[in-house]
Amino acid sequence: MQLGDIYDFFVREGVKTDPRERSLIKAKLRKSRREFQKVEKTRKKFFDKESFANPFADTRILFGKPQTPIHTILVGIDIEPAELLLADRLRQAGEPIDLVLAHHPEGVALAGLDEVMDLQTEVLARLGIRSEIAKDLMERRIKEVGRRLHAGNHNRSVDAARLLNIPYLCCHTPADNHVTGYLATLMKRSRPKRLKDIIDLLSQEPEYQDAMRCKAGPRILIGKPADAPGRICVDMTGGTEGSKEIFGRLSQLGIGTLLGMHLSDEHFNKIKDEHIHVIMAGHIASDNLGMNLLLDKLEKKVDLKIIECSGFRRYRRYGTHSR
Repeated sequence: MQLGDIYDFFVREGVKTDPRERSLIKAKLRKSRREFQKVEKTRKKFFDKESFANPFADTRILFGKPQTPIHTILVGIDIEPAELLLADRLRQAGEPIDLVLAHHPEGVALAGLDEVMDLQTEVLARLGIRSEIAKDLMERRIKEVGRRLHAGNHNRSVDAARLLNIPYLCCHTPADNHVTGYLATLMKRSRPKRLKDIIDLLSQEPEYQDAMRCKAGPRILIGKPADAPGRICVDMTGGTEGSKEIFGRLSQLGIGTLLGMHLSDEHFNKIKDEHIHVIMAGHIASDNLGMNLLLDKLEKKVDLKIIECSGFRRYRRYGTHSR
């Protein structure tokens, strides 16, 4: 399988597991093409043409030719210059690494992270929040994230990959879509009666077991183990944390428990008075789960050697190839 094939596969599977209606994703792609047509001729060369077919701005080939054959992948949650130097050192030691795969975005994918946050607007609307309210609240948060990202040194890691001549790919929202769907189905099927039951369900997954051994496993942030969870909202996709002003609306809609990856202090201080229980499954553990579900699908198609680094642990669920 070639680098471009893996990239296209991740995008397709991300779309299949996306919580939005397929028509909304197609509309997003059409909008990108229309925007390209309106851009001045002298600026068209700067337009992100990947957005014509890929609705996830945080998932990109960061370096490398799409036709590069891939057999061995070094996979990490965060891939920065240190991990790329590690890949180069492993190559020198005889490990034929063809690709370094990151979960968290870098380069152009990091600079465009705010562009995937419109996904959260649609998710909020499906929960029952009026579309115009969801859009207004999220637009403010999206602009905030965009301002913060704009000042970053986005290409630091990409430059390292280029100098070392190591193909480099990141896959963010497609993996997060997988963990969101997986846990939402798990909660719906299992119908936990107590917050403790949610923790117990998560603790059966190998990624969360690994995190528990490292003291970073699932925990109840707001609520008591014996509390009834009520209606559970699984919130693990859409780039990064959404609007902190939305929690009051969720409470009014009858959301009893928010199950997420992580929660900043600013967001925590907003939600703690809204009578919503909060369970944090764990950031890196949840990222591991999403990447593993996606790699399970990929390994059903092609025999790959996966090398773990940077907080990633490979756990297979569906009888996939293994070396």
